Amino acid sequence: MVLRSCWKSRHKNSGGPAPCWIRPGLVAVLCLCVIQIGCGSGAVGETKNVVQKDAEFDVTYNDTVTSENQTIYAFNHTVSRNKTEGVRVSVLSQLSESPILFVVRQKQAVLSFQVPLILRGLYQRKYPYNHVARTLCQPPTRAASETQYFFVDVSTLSTQGTNYQLRVSRVESFTLQTNKKFTFTASPSQPQYFKYVFPDGVDTVIVKVNSDMNFPCSVMSIQDIQCPVYDLDNNVAFIGMYQTMTKKGAITVQRKDFPSNSFYVVVVVKTEDEACGGPLRFYPLRPDELIDAGNRSKVLDVMVSPAINSEVYVMGMLFCLGIFLSFYLLTLLVACLENKRMSKKRELFQNPADMSPAETASLLGKNGDGKTPASPYEYGSFADNGSTLSSEAITDSATSTDNNYGYMERSLDSVGRSRQESLSSVEEDDYDTLDDIDSDKNIVRTKKYLCVSDLARKDKRVLSKKYQIYFWNIATIAVFYALPVIQLVITYQTVVNVTGNQDICYYNFLCAHPLGALSAFNNILSNLGYVLLGLLFLLIVLKRDIVHNRALVRNSLNALECGIPKHFGLFYAMGTALMMEGLLSACYHVCPNYTNFQFDTSFMYMIAGLCMLKLYQKRHPDINASAYTAYACLAMVIFFSVLGVVFGKGNAAFWIVFSVIHILATLLLSIQLYYMGRWRLDSGILRRMVYIVYTDCIRQCSGPMYIDRMVLLVMGNIVNWSLAAYGLIERPNDFASYLLAIAICNLLLYFAFYIIMKLRSGERIQCLALVYILFTAVVWGFALYFFFQGLSTWQKTPAESREHNRDCILLSFFDDHDIWHFLSSIAMFGSFLVLLTMDDDLDTVQRDKIYVF
Repeated sequence: MVLRSCWKSRHKNSGGPAPCWIRPGLVAVLCLCVIQIGCGSGAVGETKNVVQKDAEFDVTYNDTVTSENQTIYAFNHTVSRNKTEGVRVSVLSQLSESPILFVVRQKQAVLSFQVPLILRGLYQRKYPYNHVARTLCQPPTRAASETQYFFVDVSTLSTQGTNYQLRVSRVESFTLQTNKKFTFTASPSQPQYFKYVFPDGVDTVIVKVNSDMNFPCSVMSIQDIQCPVYDLDNNVAFIGMYQTMTKKGAITVQRKDFPSNSFYVVVVVKTEDEACGGPLRFYPLRPDELIDAGNRSKVLDVMVSPAINSEVYVMGMLFCLGIFLSFYLLTLLVACLENKRMSKKRELFQNPADMSPAETASLLGKNGDGKTPASPYEYGSFADNGSTLSSEAITDSATSTDNNYGYMERSLDSVGRSRQESLSSVEEDDYDTLDDIDSDKNIVRTKKYLCVSDLARKDKRVLSKKYQIYFWNIATIAVFYALPVIQLVITYQTVVNVTGNQDICYYNFLCAHPLGALSAFNNILSNLGYVLLGLLFLLIVLKRDIVHNRALVRNSLNALECGIPKHFGLFYAMGTALMMEGLLSACYHVCPNYTNFQFDTSFMYMIAGLCMLKLYQKRHPDINASAYTAYACLAMVIFFSVLGVVFGKGNAAFWIVFSVIHILATLLLSIQLYYMGRWRLDSGILRRMVYIVYTDCIRQCSGPMYIDRMVLLVMGNIVNWSLAAYGLIERPNDFASYLLAIAICNLLLYFAFYIIMKLRSGERIQCLALVYILFTAVVWGFALYFFFQGLSTWQKTPAESREHNRDCILLSFFDDHDIWHFLSSIAMFGSFLVLLTMDDDLDTVQRDKIYVF
């Protein structure tokens, strides 16, 4: 009816029916009628009084508004192209069920808000604010100077008069200055934002917002210069880059992302603190219940500083390359010195007449009486080169006339197998063909004192193939593991760049230098050491492998029957794992967070497991685990790592199950190591256990037959049971690091046992290996210091993680975690060299005189 009356009045005033060509204007007439209805004119017979006032800045207007009157405040100010002034509208009113609507009309924008302002939090809880202050956006002007007008309309539908206070003022320091700190106060209903213009010659800046207050939680945002500005809790994440913060916040901004060469720094205080790790407020009793927000004002300061330039990037990359390429040069130098020393040694072998008898005896590893020690505990008097030979070996060396290099060789007949036979294909099952092979194994492996020759009886070609599988398996694993990881982190980085959500990735934002699409290039670059040093280790192993194979071709006695059996498959696997650790760590640091942390630790488990297997293989080459069994166990470890990250946080059931599995695995491994694999897990295991306890503990109290192994296993069980109890009681949030700590503790325990037993057996550590050990220990100490600095942590919220952020400390490019990458890669490389060289003193000792432990 109202629309019909509006149309009739328009039709009557027109003097007759509207022609056809006018009828399309029906839409415009209807819109005009709707406007009249909205204003209360003609619809309900009421007339609203509209009063317009010329207003001034920095004047407080106290007034009353009802549904019958509307007030418009007219302001004008001069805008200069070279100077931007902020304008802030502040309104204070009493809390009322009928809000007052404030509409600010500008030349290029309209801003509207109600008082009390209702902001929603988690679970749609509502928080009213009666004091609202908003900054008007200032679009750029083309003229050198112009006068702009804007109007503040005040209206309400309440029939009762509502008092309010209105004040419009200019914002001091609206444009931020480079390297100049500015302090301000913000609240959920009184957000703040400021403008920054890139100065000439500066392409990248870091915006830092700090506060002495943890809470209330706040959000800092970087937005382009446009209207409207999204400066409320419910819309600040719509555009630009943003991140939550408690005490610290930092965002790196590049000029290329802002065509206007300027941007807004927006700071909004959130209505609730859950996003920053704060407590969750009580749930309202009724859905429409308003919750008192209390005082949520926060004092903050903002400062914009220029980021590093391209020269610092170049210096950082050259430094990283220089550090690790120097290891290649150092390795080449050591190889040259070693070759020179070996050349002199060959000359001494070829000219024994130039040596005194004492020097000859010392070089050949003989004691003063000309005898060679026979017991593993009796050959402690090692010569300078750490060699001990039997009289047969010395005789073979002395009678060898066709050896131009001084290597001790013997004929094909003395080797016991023809060259043609050794080249034939052989399988591991070919060895176990006798019916009494199991009893033979029991006799050999259960002796009280074992020598390496007892556990190196299998054909070397079979074992070589067996251990090469380690390398090929880990290479296959690396390919199938790395490809989806790379795809995933590229997706993560794309999401961060598109959405602008800086809470997805846990960077050290105070030292995160972008390059291209990457947000923290320095954290990725510092992983280069793992790749380069892993490759260098593979080259060193390859060189040793070639030298050993050449010695086998010459039928060298040292290569065939002396020293620890040379199997390089595990070393190749270790080098490959080190390279993959660098690649996956770099992938993790593309966007570090709790969902992809296992990328950074998976190959750390691999490295720890391979190192323990290599230590065990040195003295037990015949009974070491196969590649399939080893990688299956490591796969279970990684599987539990993922479960721990997803379900382990505070889940008692998960920790109980894991602790039980951990203890059972420790016991089973202890039995396997103690009996050298000569036990069976079947239905009669309990009966045999009871029988052993009865005969060895009850019937007669006899000590363990293998004292050394028992000491190691008791210590290992104490350590692992303690770690299991710690995990069950404390339930650490970082389950992946807890699992890695278990692996490292076991590795260090076994390595310490190996060194102690090696020295206790009369063996010694050569000078070069000793240097590696001391160097590696020192580097590990410094590396762990930087690791525990904790620049970020995904165990907490992103805002809490940023509280640990720190500035760069090396070349203004690398932070503490980057130095951890440098030092840990060097320390791992040194650890590998220790495993490679620690038994070089046994290269001329017959295997039946090398003790097994």
